[in-house]
Amino acid sequence: MKTITCYLDFISPYAYLAFETLPEQLMGVSHCMVYKPVLFAGMLKHHGQLGPAEIAGKREWTYRQVLWQAKQLGVPFEMPQAHPFNPLALLRLAVACSADGAPNRYVCETIFRHVWQGGTAADDATRLQALVQQLKPARASDAPDVKAQLKANTEEAIACGAFGVPTFCVDDKLFWGLDALPMMRAYLDGDPWFDSAWSAAASIAQGVTR
Repeated sequence: MKTITCYLDFISPYAYLAFETLPEQLMGVSHCMVYKPVLFAGMLKHHGQLGPAEIAGKREWTYRQVLWQAKQLGVPFEMPQAHPFNPLALLRLAVACSADGAPNRYVCETIFRHVWQGGTAADDATRLQALVQQLKPARASDAPDVKAQLKANTEEAIACGAFGVPTFCVDDKLFWGLDALPMMRAYLDGDPWFDSAWSAAASIAQGVTR
């Protein structure tokens, strides 16, 4: 049985769509899924990048694409009132619902749907309080150990080579994004392509740097 670590941030519509389609994508595969909330903004800062929603043109395309993908996948989806938003409170709440910083699927599902269903403000204080009451976290979301665990999750993801969300880590391999799920499934099914092509792709010379 393979362990799959999913690094996610509730701010990402791609992470939400991937999360919703995972059960179908992994049907029939013996696996253990571990969900680890991370701060996507921290990953972007580490790599010196802007997020998709911070780049003119790419922002609009991202929203159009995820709306289309949700339609194609049959996943209920509405953009929140404003995006991007500050996801820290939601991330810390998820971490606070677990003892080790890895919340279960129910917790992640509840928070993802809080953001991506209903078309309301994801960071509204009243809605957040209702979410806390629903999930009943074992620890306070603003506790120092919760904040430290979220930071540790983010640093762990970066150390593993992750640069975006969602990222799925299986063995020594990383699969990034919603569209990587079929590729990950092929690896889990033992596709021999990974025996040679995976390493070969990393050896391609970099011709130009900027």
